[in-house]
Amino acid sequence: MSETRETQKTHAKVVIPDEHAMISILGSRDELLRVIEKSFRADIHVRGNEITITGSPDESGVVVRLFEELVELARSGAQLTPDAVERSISMLRQSNGRPAEVLSLDIISSRGRTIRPKTVNQKNYVDMIDKHTIVFGIGPAGTGKTYLAMAKAVKALQEKRVNRIILTRPAVEAGERLGFLPGTLYEKIDPYLRPLYDALHDMIDPDSIPRLMAAGTIEVAPLAYMRGRTLNDAFIILDEAQNTSPEQMKMFLTRLGFNSKIVVTGDVTQVDLPGGTQSGLKVVQDILDGINDIHFSRLTSADVVRHKLVGQIVDAYGRYDAALASDPRANGTNRPRGRR
Repeated sequence: MSETRETQKTHAKVVIPDEHAMISILGSRDELLRVIEKSFRADIHVRGNEITITGSPDESGVVVRLFEELVELARSGAQLTPDAVERSISMLRQSNGRPAEVLSLDIISSRGRTIRPKTVNQKNYVDMIDKHTIVFGIGPAGTGKTYLAMAKAVKALQEKRVNRIILTRPAVEAGERLGFLPGTLYEKIDPYLRPLYDALHDMIDPDSIPRLMAAGTIEVAPLAYMRGRTLNDAFIILDEAQNTSPEQMKMFLTRLGFNSKIVVTGDVTQVDLPGGTQSGLKVVQDILDGINDIHFSRLTSADVVRHKLVGQIVDAYGRYDAALASDPRANGTNRPRGRR
């Protein structure tokens, strides 16, 4: 039977109508074509503006759909890269959404670059931020949870749908050592807020950030500074939420005011709280599940947009943790703690 399947081949042809699109799809020195050829067990021949695919019906069908999606992406102005092609192939193989819809969704354009989701889960996460008042983005490091939320916040501010952006994180990692760090309180907590500043600099003219912060349009502060406040007309992001206690999470969520939106991001596998302290992000999933206008978006290692090895590292640690959990001899004392 296997030999019969191998001899069953179909021939398909794709005609690229635009010469410039052809150049974009094949890539400089055919680098994108080589990525496609390595990903499929099909013969792909290019002649002029025609691409001929010979292979099994399933493989040929996926290759044809891939080129059709790449044509749409090129027409939309999206930059085709080896990473974009690989992600497109993955979506089509898993029948998990259309690459042209995912990779061409512009959130904001700033300083010569456009921020877009790169996976189906990322696009769904961004869509849910539009549709719900409170969204939780839960997933491993590198999945774009905070970065995409901040892009949505900046866009909301630019479109005057909110009057200010509030970015906050718990400074739990410092613990009791905070008092031993040199400098003022702001200088002590700055290292824990620095990733938020870095993302802001990617999206807003750096020269305008001090002015916006002085005016209160953008606020970056530790979570403890949220207590007792009501936050109206704001886009509020709580980052590293796995390091909140259940009481802190409740305190933060109840700051929600009128015409505001909250996005909470975190990774429940990277909890830095003292031993025995529950993570507010873990608990809140059971407490708020099913409440209207609150959504939980879950991202996985497949949504990691850093180096390919990051996704493999996340999976490897997941297998390691699962093995320890199933081993009754494992007491957890030698387990490495996840860090971003």
